[in-house]
Amino acid sequence: MRGLFSTLIVVLVALMIVTTEAGKNKKEKNKGGADCAEWRYGTCVANNGDCGPGMREGTCNEQTKKVKCRVPCNWKKDFGADCKYKFGNWGECDSATSTKSRTGTLQKALFNVDCQLTISVSKPCATKVKNKPKGKKNKGKGN
Repeated sequence: MRGLFSTLIVVLVALMIVTTEAGKNKKEKNKGGADCAEWRYGTCVANNGDCGPGMREGTCNEQTKKVKCRVPCNWKKDFGADCKYKFGNWGECDSATSTKSRTGTLQKALFNVDCQLTISVSKPCATKVKNKPKGKKNKGKGN
C-alpha cells in the first residue's frame, strides 16, 4: 500500500511539471502580439465601396496584423470613424445656403490616428415645421 501511495505522488508531481512546462511554451508562442506596446494602425479601408465593414493593418517592429473595422456610411466618413468629436448645438439656418452648421471638438483619437482638433459639419435646414403629437383625450372622467 505504501508503494502504491509513493508511486501516485511521483506520478502527480511529474504531471504537474509537464503541465507547467506546456503552459510556458504556450505563453512563449502567444508572446508575439502581446510583447509589442507600440502598435501603429493605418486607416480603415472598406471591403466594398467607400463605407461599411473593412480592415485596417497594424504594424509593430517586424510584426503585422489585420483588425476588423467599419467606415461609417454617413457624413462621419468625411473625417473618419476613428476621430471622436463632441458637437455643440446646431446653429441658425443660413438663408443664403439653406443649411445650418455646428462645430465639434476632438475628444478621442482611436488607433493613434491624426485627427483635426475641430471640425465643422452642416446639413440642410428643415423645410417644414414638425407637428407636435396630439395628446390623448380624456374620455368620460370629469367631463
